[in-house]
Parts: sequence; C-alpha cells; structure tokens
Amino acid sequence: VQLQASGGGLVQAGGSLRLSCVASGRTFSRYGMGWFRQAPGKERELVAAISRTGSSTHYADFVKGRFTISRDNAKNTVYLQLNSLKPEDTAVYYCAGGGSSWINVHEWEYSYWGQGTLVTVSS
Repeated sequence: VQLQASGGGLVQAGGSLRLSCVASGRTFSRYGMGWFRQAPGKERELVAAISRTGSSTHYADFVKGRFTISRDNAKNTVYLQLNSLKPEDTAVYYCAGGGSSWINVHEWEYSYWGQGTLVTVSS
C-alpha cells in the first residue's frame, strides 16, 4: 500500500486548506486512517483519526473544532480540512494508514505512511 498526500501550501492566518491522501490497493476500506504532523524541532503528533467506515473520528485537543477528517472509500482517499489556521499549525502533515483498531491514535498502530505535505501559515 502506498499513500500519496497533497494539498499543502502557504496560507495566511485564518485561512483554509484541504489535504488529501490517496491510497493504492484494494484494502483501503478495511483500515483506520489518520493524519499526523511534525513541526520543526518537535515530535510528530496525531492531528486526527478516522475509523474504516468513517463513522467515528478522533481529534487532538489543539484542533478545537477547526479541522475535519473525512474519507471516501470509493476513491481510496482520506481528507483533512484545515480551517482557521494559525501560525503554530505550520508543519509537515503526514497521512497514515493500515490502522488495525477502530480508531488508532498512536504512530505504532499504523503500517503505512505517506511522504508528507508541508503546510505553512503566515501571520
């Protein structure tokens, strides 16, 4: 399984972006998916996770209603809508797949990782 993330870019504070992650293979709908991020000098952290059907989601506390994770199993794609962006949201965002539990919040729960897409938020 390969994951290809896209949609990052430069945006002003308060702006929005939508990240996409397309998965290869036929098993996409069997697994939980997630988005993580890593800011310069910091450890990678969970942003959001979604169950294999899309019926359940989990968000990090810092999201506070600003981001939305969703998936389209027919398109083998998971999305992360980023709204009300702040400079502290600047990071490389990674999609992760192959989560074996209903909701997977830890890095070690994921088997597949995308290459990352850079989000830069200017003040």
